[in-house]
Amino acid sequence: MPRIADQILDDILSRTDIVELISGYIPLKKAGRNFKANCPFHHEKTPSFVVSPDKQIYHCFGCGESGNAFKFLMQHERIDFIEAVEALARKAGVVLPEPKDNDKTYSISGLIYKANELAAQFYHDHLDSQALAQEARNYLSKRMVKRETAKLFKLGFSSDKWDGLLNYLRQKDISISTIEKAGLIIKRSNGGYYDRFRSRIIFPVFDTRSRIIAFGGRAFENTEKESAKYINSPETPVYTKGNHLYGLNFTKDAICETNYAIVVEGYLDLIIPYQEGIRNIVASLGTAFTANQASLLKRYTQNVVMVYDADKAGQMATLRNLDIFIEEGMNVRVASLEQGSDPDSFVRKYGPGKFLEAINSAKNLFDYKLNALELQYGEDTPEAKTKVINEIFPTLKKFKNSILCAEYLKKLAEHFNINEQHLYEEFKKSKAVLDDRQAAVSHTAKTMTEVHPTEKMLLKLMLQETALIENICNHIGPDDFMDKRVSRIVEILFEAFKQGKEIHPNRLFKNLEDKQMLEFVCSCALADEAGPDNRNEIVDGCIQMLKSKRKMQLMRHLQEEMQQAEKNNDDNKLNILKLEYCRLTKKGR
Repeated sequence: MPRIADQILDDILSRTDIVELISGYIPLKKAGRNFKANCPFHHEKTPSFVVSPDKQIYHCFGCGESGNAFKFLMQHERIDFIEAVEALARKAGVVLPEPKDNDKTYSISGLIYKANELAAQFYHDHLDSQALAQEARNYLSKRMVKRETAKLFKLGFSSDKWDGLLNYLRQKDISISTIEKAGLIIKRSNGGYYDRFRSRIIFPVFDTRSRIIAFGGRAFENTEKESAKYINSPETPVYTKGNHLYGLNFTKDAICETNYAIVVEGYLDLIIPYQEGIRNIVASLGTAFTANQASLLKRYTQNVVMVYDADKAGQMATLRNLDIFIEEGMNVRVASLEQGSDPDSFVRKYGPGKFLEAINSAKNLFDYKLNALELQYGEDTPEAKTKVINEIFPTLKKFKNSILCAEYLKKLAEHFNINEQHLYEEFKKSKAVLDDRQAAVSHTAKTMTEVHPTEKMLLKLMLQETALIENICNHIGPDDFMDKRVSRIVEILFEAFKQGKEIHPNRLFKNLEDKQMLEFVCSCALADEAGPDNRNEIVDGCIQMLKSKRKMQLMRHLQEEMQQAEKNNDDNKLNILKLEYCRLTKKGR
């Protein structure tokens, strides 16, 4: 990660109000000195997400997500640290220094965005103006894509020239290295480069901030047999397959307004319904839906209607994707179209009204999956029933709501005319393996809860009232804290105090690489505060307890060393250890 001076980061944070920033994404409600909301990073009904205007940090007491303004923007927008710094710097009016020539990491994302933007304009201009693009224009016209729609989505055309885009971008002073990193060209085995996209209709892919991050190229009908129907950009520093949703930059406001999203598969499956007025729609870029895409969509709604091709392969793909939404705590339904139809062809044939009727009659995931599995296994036999039930169980395990899970088990038992108790026993057996795995994960996540209460209290007090640090620093050191992670946090606080720096929780994070330590700091800083009248007494008591604990630990260690020295007949070392033990025994009397 490129280095940005601490004073610049501190300047950006000092000019950023975290309450204003977060309230632009989720509604916050005043709760005493802080603000509360339902956590945007996990599903919950009771607000446990706390934002502190005093400390300029946030912490969820449910899932543990924590951080400052940079971290929130990174998590919510799914951008990297540099992008978060650049975004908040622009908003705060802080001018970032130009990257040095040798600081290539700092600027590569910006250079790729520039290359992609120029490439998209190049392709779009060719679609509009080139005689060679008439075939592409005819194809789009046949698919009922209007001119203004093509302009909005920046649809383009790549000719059959091997180096058309390459030469254009070189004329615009974009380096070969940047063009290659953007995935726009491919290296020849015998030297040189050629354009990745040739003789294709081009679909630029945008991120949620409407920056072009990748491209998809579709073959014309008369060339489909000669080459792949679609080719896509490879993964690049600005594009990771499975992290984005096509069209979301255009549709996120409509998704928020309607409070549900229609999920389709391909570019035209989104473009045609959008053109006809259905705006709360996204496409999965032709891949199996991922957990990252579900998490991205969850920022805008908890409700999803999946619409995939009505063929068997499309139905099976839908089945595999359903569980991802359940794990995210989202409500998912599945809409079926007539055999052989996809959203693009269906809307062109029947219009948007009929498409919305299919959306409104979408089945809940349980009914859809049960029906699809019965069609797959066909026979009405105990063996076929067992196969269906065994494939339904993994879905039911992912429900966080035990009442909903129990209702579906009851429905499953009634559907197959099976004793409900017997079915429940089988479900418990299959669930035991999952519970064991979850217990292991839970144990890892709780490691910071093992911190001794005295150490946690002192850290909490220092984070909540920095004026107390001087007294604590004068009596104990970081080594007096038994937990090494707490010791490291205390060391950072003491160093900042000795250097006369302003101590603020939201500026500690650059020194905390460990996610659990960051969450621990935020939970301590935002925990219920000790009464103002007895804080000094609490501090003194904690210091004495910590000193006593440290002394006992040292004495135990000396005893072990003395025993070892006796075994080794090392009288010289034994005498030195006894003197140190006596000194410790007398100390503090």
